[in-house]
Order: sequence, then structure tokens, then C-alpha cells
Amino acid sequence: MAEDPQDIAARERIFKHFDANGDGQISSSELGDALNALGSVTVEDVKKMMDEIDTDGDGFISYEEFTEFARANRGLVRDAAKIF
Repeated sequence: MAEDPQDIAARERIFKHFDANGDGQISSSELGDALNALGSVTVEDVKKMMDEIDTDGDGFISYEEFTEFARANRGLVRDAAKIF
């Protein structure tokens, strides 16, 4: 089944927002900064999210890892898309 083009565009927009330096990956620092802009998060919250999304354990969230997370959490990503 083909993905909705709006879902793809929203996912790309969110990823680019979190990838502040534009290097194609989201560091824990970038994740924390973006989440803190939405409200207070703890270092532990960021670590838990990194552990969940960074499936290859390299310390960064790639677009592919973000896509897999987004597909598994469509409602969350749609809510985030309303913010970004």
C-alpha cells in the first residue's frame, strides 16, 4: 500500500526541523533542543527517545530510523505535524 503524500511531506518537514544543522541525522542534542522548544523535557526523556528511535545505536537518528518510528506512530507524527 502506497503512503499518503501528505504523511511523507509531514515526516520530511518534522525531520528537517529536528535536524537543526542539516547534516541528515538528529543528534540527542538536536532532539532535546527541539523538544524543549515545545515544553520541558528531561535529559532522561531524551535518552529514552534516542534509545527507542536510534535502532542501530550510533548515537544519531537517521531519516530511515525516523521513518520507521513515524510509520509505527502515525498519530503522534500527525499531531507533531500540526506544530511544525
